[in-house]
Order: sequence, then C-alpha cells, then structure tokens
Amino acid sequence: MFENISLAFQGIWGHKMRSFLTMLGIIIGIAAIITIVSTIKGTNDQIKESLIGSGTNAVTVQLYQDNYAYTISNWNPAPEGVLPVSEETKEKLQALDNVVSVSLYCSRRVDSYDGDVCYGNKSYSGEIYGVDEHYFDAAGYRLRNGRGFLAEDFDSFRKVAIVDEGTVTRLFGGADPVGQILEIKNEPFTVVGVVSESTKSDYAIETYRDYTMYAQNTGGRVFIPLADWPIAYAFDEPQTVILKAASTDDMTAIGQQAEDILTDSQITTNQGSFSYKSDDLMGQAAQLQEFSNATNNQLLWIAGISLLVGGIGVMNIMLVTVTERTREIGLKKAIGARKRRILWQFLTEAAALTSIGGILGVAAGLGLSRFIASAMGTPSAVSYPAIAVAVLFSMLIGVVFGMIPAVKAANLNPIDALRRE
Repeated sequence: MFENISLAFQGIWGHKMRSFLTMLGIIIGIAAIITIVSTIKGTNDQIKESLIGSGTNAVTVQLYQDNYAYTISNWNPAPEGVLPVSEETKEKLQALDNVVSVSLYCSRRVDSYDGDVCYGNKSYSGEIYGVDEHYFDAAGYRLRNGRGFLAEDFDSFRKVAIVDEGTVTRLFGGADPVGQILEIKNEPFTVVGVVSESTKSDYAIETYRDYTMYAQNTGGRVFIPLADWPIAYAFDEPQTVILKAASTDDMTAIGQQAEDILTDSQITTNQGSFSYKSDDLMGQAAQLQEFSNATNNQLLWIAGISLLVGGIGVMNIMLVTVTERTREIGLKKAIGARKRRILWQFLTEAAALTSIGGILGVAAGLGLSRFIASAMGTPSAVSYPAIAVAVLFSMLIGVVFGMIPAVKAANLNPIDALRRE
C-alpha cells in the first residue's frame, strides 16, 4: 500500500502541469459545492438566529382565542373560565424532557395616552411585564446595571421595577434610571436595574407580517415582580409561559407538549374556543430553510456536473498513463506481478490525484465563500461534515473513474506489452 502511494505521488510530481490540469475539474467542482453548502448553512443559521435568537432556546406558550393570540388590555379584560397557571401545572411543565426552566409572566401593551406608566411628566409607550424569578434567564436577558429581582421583592411585594435599554433611551433620555421612581397605575415603583437581551438579531421588517412577528422584540419594556401585578392591574389573570429548552432542536416538541398540558388544566370553559398555543419558531425557520434549500440544491446539481466532467478527465489521463507505461507494466508482470497489484497501483494513483484535487477544492471553496460573504454581505458558515464528504467523494471519483484504466493495465499481456514501442 505505502509503495503504491509513493509511486502515485512520484507519477503526479513527474507530470506536474498535466496532473494539475487533470485535477482542475475536481477542484472547480468541489470548490463550487463547498461554497454553495457554506452559503446554505450560513443562510439557515441566520434564519434560525433571526427567529429564535442564538442560544436563547425559549418557547413561548400563550393563550389563543381561535387562531389569534388573546391580548389582555384595559379594554379587553381577562376571559372567564381561564385559570392562572397553578403550581401543580408548573411542576408538570418542569418535568417535561429537555426543559431547563419554566417561567410565568403577565404583560400589557401600553400607550402614552393610557398614562399607565409615567416618569415625571413623561408618559411611556411600550410593554410592561409582571415576571417571576426565572423570567430573565428563560427569556435570555442579562443584567447591565443595578440589581435583579430578589426573593424578598416577591415575598414582601416590594414595588420595584427593572427596565430595558429601550426604555432607558425613550423614557429616561439615556440617563441612569437606577433609583428613579416610575408611576405604574399611579403606584410608585423604584427602578433597581437595567437589562438587555443576551443576544440580539437584526430583524428585517419589510411587511406587516414581519412587523407583527418582531414588534414585541423592538419596543421598550418595563418589568415588575409578578407578585405586584395585582397592585397595578387585576387578580387572576392567565399568564404566558416561557419554557427554556436544552437545545433549539427540542423547542417544537416541548411547545406541543406544553400546549396540551396548559389547555387541559387551565381552561374550564367551552365558550370562546380558547386554547394555549406555542410560537413554533423552529417550524417557521424550517419552512424558510426548506425554501432556501430548494433553490440551492439546484445549484448543487449543477456543481455536481463539473465533478462528472473532472472524473472523465481523470479517466482520460489515466488511460494515457497506462499507454505510456505499457512496457513498465509488461516488465512487472513478466517478473511475477499479479493482476491485483497492477490494478491497485493504478487505482491508488487515480485516488491520490482526485484526493489532492479535493483538498485543493475545499481550500478554494472556503476562500471563495468568505470572499463572496465579504463582498456581497451574504451569510456564510463552515460545514465540517461537507468538507469531509467532499474529500471522500473526490477520492471515490478517482476509484470509480480510474477503474477502467486500472483494469486495462491489469489485463495487459506481458509479452505484447514488452514488444510495444
């Protein structure tokens, strides 16, 4: 085996230009495939991150009426027959496979003309949340300034608040809000901290559907302890649930199981077609990825044609090599070399030729994908399985297309081979 590999590299190095031109089809084909696969993976990762957020893995399960999320507001009170999430139900959710944590919250969308949230003579437009102790971790928030909520804040019903960076800009003009007093439904709440999302995505809002999907992620937010929610609003409001999954791949299954548990345990009325539904962001990402892949798969087939052409080139040059080395083959067979040894010698040379082409193609593909990503602003990501498959596939091409020349060499009659000029 090692002797065959050594002879293969000697043959390739002895005809450097011819070998390079033979490998060129393989290099171009592999480079095209690596570039396309890197673009596909980069696009898919971007889609997933835009919808889900890198590393958040949060599944939101909220109350729906028919096919629309039920929004509680000053003019749309909590529906009768829908209970708050009980501790028993929360324990069932926490017991689901691959659930890291469970968080409950209530929320309202407030506008400046409502006057629900004020600072001095300014009224606030944005979101207000009543959250439990696990919310910031489950929803992917990080403390930027001040402190988070303490157990005593919940136990003693302390009127404290945490704001996000959007609220700092809109309501406090960018000044440090810690220690300042917010009026929430005419009750004073002291700001104790500032948070921001751990990971942010750049949302492309081009249609109304995009707006409704992403609007909740782009406005300011004010957070108060869930225990204080009745002080500002009402008792017995149904909560929204956030489940933090172990990985993004677990999100869809966890969301579907949580839907069933919440619908069965929290809804006691048959009127109004109420149910709990999860935001299947993984499903939406999969649909967008499928559309992207359908287009790019056509390009992969086109790139595959260049590999076929490269393989034909390898077969052609190996036939030429067999012709050039006929006397050598005849001499080897005359002194006792078997067909199998001659066969493996030429298959090894063909495989070495295409493997080198595959490695060069991978390098060219990675460089080209980065250049395109930089020049055109398109996403790109390295797919290590694709690199491994590309190199192995290029080797396979050498074996397949080198088979005919190798068989021809192995079947040469030693006497005729020695007589040939």
